[in-house]
Amino acid sequence: MKHHGSPSQSLKRRCNDQIEEHGVIKSSPRFSKRLKPIPEPATETEPEPEKCMLYSTDGDKSALICNFEKRGWLQVPSINGEWNFYWACTQTCRYIFGIDQPYRMRSDQIINHFPNSMELSRKDLLIKNIKRYRKDLERKGDPLAQTYAQTMKLGIGGTRYMHLDIVPMTFVLPTDYNLFVEEFHKNPASTWIVKPCSKSQGNGIFLINKLSKLKKYAYEARTFYPLLSRNTSVISRYIDKPLLIGGKKFDLRLFVLVTTFNPLKAYLYREGFCRFCTEKYDHTDIDNVFMHLTNVSIQKTNLVYNSTHGGKWPVQNLWLYLDSLRGGGVSKTLWQRICETIRHSLDAVAPVMSNDRHCFEVYGYDIIIDNNLKPWLIEINTSPSMHATTPNDRMLKSRLIDNVLDVVVPPSGMPE
Repeated sequence: MKHHGSPSQSLKRRCNDQIEEHGVIKSSPRFSKRLKPIPEPATETEPEPEKCMLYSTDGDKSALICNFEKRGWLQVPSINGEWNFYWACTQTCRYIFGIDQPYRMRSDQIINHFPNSMELSRKDLLIKNIKRYRKDLERKGDPLAQTYAQTMKLGIGGTRYMHLDIVPMTFVLPTDYNLFVEEFHKNPASTWIVKPCSKSQGNGIFLINKLSKLKKYAYEARTFYPLLSRNTSVISRYIDKPLLIGGKKFDLRLFVLVTTFNPLKAYLYREGFCRFCTEKYDHTDIDNVFMHLTNVSIQKTNLVYNSTHGGKWPVQNLWLYLDSLRGGGVSKTLWQRICETIRHSLDAVAPVMSNDRHCFEVYGYDIIIDNNLKPWLIEINTSPSMHATTPNDRMLKSRLIDNVLDVVVPPSGMPE
């Protein structure tokens, strides 16, 4: 009689059809239709989820917030420093870059100001940099520093430079008070405009045609420490023959994006607007700010201010107006001159700017065009208003911010 073994031995023979090897169960042929092998653990690591862009901003401006939200960015407080993108005011930027601050920016962070952006925005520093720029080019024998003959009459700019006469003759008060008086006596009938160096939105600006209005600067100029004066201002020859439309004075607000100063890389936004005065121009009435100062913050206080259009005109309308009035191609030539003026101003400050790879800046350029269609650089703002006063204004600034973000944020969506 053949011995078939105990039940336990029979069960053992059946289980031998399945062999356990290194923790992996392999099925025998007889069970292959019912059992599937357990897959081995994956050796490759799964890609990490894409990191979301975090932003902070000092002001609740619709043109900014709408663009950030459209891109799926999330807002975070600026205090803990978790942001990747910060649209800040200049005071905040100075705090972050202060030498006595422990905070240092990470490689994945960018901010909308350069550390010493005031080299362009402070009126006295801008003039100082432009004068130094002229002298440097003249010393090198650069063709840009070419001058007119001594027998020719000086223009409004007060210089003999053919290509670098981009700002009206300007002095810093009270430091240059005596130089200004000397120049004033050469043409006592001239009009001058005084602007505080550290103020904006037209605050503290006034016109003069008599030295008696500058008594406080005359007194400070006679002291031993005029450079320590808190009332530092610039006084510039007033452009009393500006281009008028409808009898009213206006200026241009253009936007320039700078991503680096070394090497210089700047973008001029083709859209902009004209800012009109609310009252017709009269150069003899120097006390009426509503016909001389184009700042919206001033003009909107006038009773005749029109909130529908906000006293603004798209710059494209200006080009059409000039081409139809003065001949085709005039606007193209004017635009080229404006580009050259902006380029000279940036070249003038490039050597002294702190070029930080975490920074970019959107500058607001104020340009006045005289009756001869010559552009004059009046002022540069490091924090041009993103507040919209009209629907057209809102759309223009929204498109501007969208273009800026396309340039300064890498295609990956995260600062590198």
